[in-house]
Amino acid sequence: MKHIFNKGKDSTKPTLLLLHGTGGNELDLLPIAGRIDDEASVLSVRGNVLENGMPRFFRRLAEGVFDEEDLIFRTKELYEFLDDSASKYDFNRENMIAIGYSNGANIAASLLFHYQNALKGAILHHPMVPRKGIVLPDLSGKSVFIAAGKNDPICSPMESTELQSLFEKANAKVEIHWENRGHQLTVDEVEAAAHWYRRVF
Repeated sequence: MKHIFNKGKDSTKPTLLLLHGTGGNELDLLPIAGRIDDEASVLSVRGNVLENGMPRFFRRLAEGVFDEEDLIFRTKELYEFLDDSASKYDFNRENMIAIGYSNGANIAASLLFHYQNALKGAILHHPMVPRKGIVLPDLSGKSVFIAAGKNDPICSPMESTELQSLFEKANAKVEIHWENRGHQLTVDEVEAAAHWYRRVF
């Protein structure tokens, strides 16, 4: 997978996994990683799927309708890439925090839905529920921050609270931050995520 790895100043810090939104790339979230923790190592990945020339992490059948088979395949692909990257770049695989926006937040959520030890935690900006009707692994000890928009036309408030509930039922600790905005990534929600990160990690 096309990616950037930047070694941090402090190896005891979590490695930040950056996952962009539709049409983005591995450069998009680097400034946000700096706001969250400027001493942490960063692994920023570009999605392997193209939709009308725009990079994504998995296919969709329509707006808000995921190709579930591809989602499962791409989640496994990313999970294995993270294992390989930890070995290649010599970072602690068990101390990884995902920061994802939109499509990137959805693949990060999918990692948590499918693999118990994929991530230590996640900052999810405007995520959806990646899959319905599956039993999540036990996520005890995992921490998740969800940033959501009360006027988000793509990811409704109901969807955000459903995702929060699913994570909590799987024993994850979840904090949800609301903005009176739409689907855009705002400075305020990044600041809220940074405060949460400093408190939790």
